[in-house]
Amino acid sequence: MADNPEPLNDEGTPRMVRSHDVALDAEYAEWIRDIKRRYRSAQVKAAVKVNAEQLLFNWELGRDLVARKAEERWGSGVVEQVSLDLQNEFPHAKGFSTTNLWYMKKWYRFYASNPKPEILHQLEGELGSMVPARHEQVHGDSEERLHQIGGEMAFPVAFGFVPWRHHVEIITHCKSIEEAAFYLGRTIQEGWSRNALQNAIEANLFRTAGKAVTNFGELLTEEQGKLAQALTKDTYDLGFISLPTKYDEHDLEVALEQNITRFLLELGTGFAFMGRQKEIIVSGKPRRIDMLFYHVHLKCYVVLELKARAFEPEFAGKLNFYVNAVDELLKTSEENPTIGLLVCKSKDQTEVQWAFRGIDTPMGVATYKNIKNDDALRYLPSDEQIRRQVEMAEREFRTSLKESEE
Repeated sequence: MADNPEPLNDEGTPRMVRSHDVALDAEYAEWIRDIKRRYRSAQVKAAVKVNAEQLLFNWELGRDLVARKAEERWGSGVVEQVSLDLQNEFPHAKGFSTTNLWYMKKWYRFYASNPKPEILHQLEGELGSMVPARHEQVHGDSEERLHQIGGEMAFPVAFGFVPWRHHVEIITHCKSIEEAAFYLGRTIQEGWSRNALQNAIEANLFRTAGKAVTNFGELLTEEQGKLAQALTKDTYDLGFISLPTKYDEHDLEVALEQNITRFLLELGTGFAFMGRQKEIIVSGKPRRIDMLFYHVHLKCYVVLELKARAFEPEFAGKLNFYVNAVDELLKTSEENPTIGLLVCKSKDQTEVQWAFRGIDTPMGVATYKNIKNDDALRYLPSDEQIRRQVEMAEREFRTSLKESEE
């Protein structure tokens, strides 16, 4: 029989169930909450451990196929034969297809033939400080087994946090262990789905992430500066929007707002959209920010200004003004300094660096690419034209209604 669902009170939240002969108080309620929290934590840890054990098996099988030189010893069809034998023994198990076994071999060979253990050790150290609960779990009961595989390359601890199909995507598309480690780290830190991972690889995030020209290192704390730099890209891929050949900043803003979910994915994990043409009042005058975001990990506002042309030095002054305005009017004492990000069609690095001299607010400049051309959009009515047409139709309707009543 299935467990009874937890009963709800009038507000729709779980309420406590009472059995006979008990006197429940606040201490009991807190104890029950702690038990539930520990159970949920145990469920997560169990799932991580199961994934790590399955990956360890895949790693060992791939290692065996490489180390035993199976094809030389038993013939070119040995991988297919191993697949058949395993499927015959475990008919209900998944993952024993010939293709999957080839991926296991390729997975092991990719890392074993590029022995740079310091890169994976560095990744493990970074994850140890950022996700200690997960790191502790993998270093728990399974540590001895994970590292005592024999004389071959040991199973990297960090691998246990990444699903198998993600590993396949990474080794299929990455050309170096540095690139692979980058995507492994981002997958773990940001909880990427396989689709998000594919999008990041397609956008070549390894080459562009953290490459925007900024002054973060000079004006933010070391930890905040590194995180802010890592979250910015040199170039943002806007291939998900279409605009006519001659478009301006307004067209670009509207297109991004209409595709805000996709734009947030392109910006990266942690961005929350606060609004377009966000109005702030400075000395009694209304000012409008192109797009305003809040970053939950940086704990700060992000002012984003868009330019549909190449960078000009005066853009830095305007962005500086908006960043200072948000700091004064919106930021609280518990939040970190506001960051400014200018995204324009192109930029010259020297011009950007010189424009930043003397500015004491954290800002960065990046570019965008791949906007699809659709000149047919020129013939669509603008928002203002549609509004005027609706108003005209309403007036005509009221006039005709009045005439019919007379």
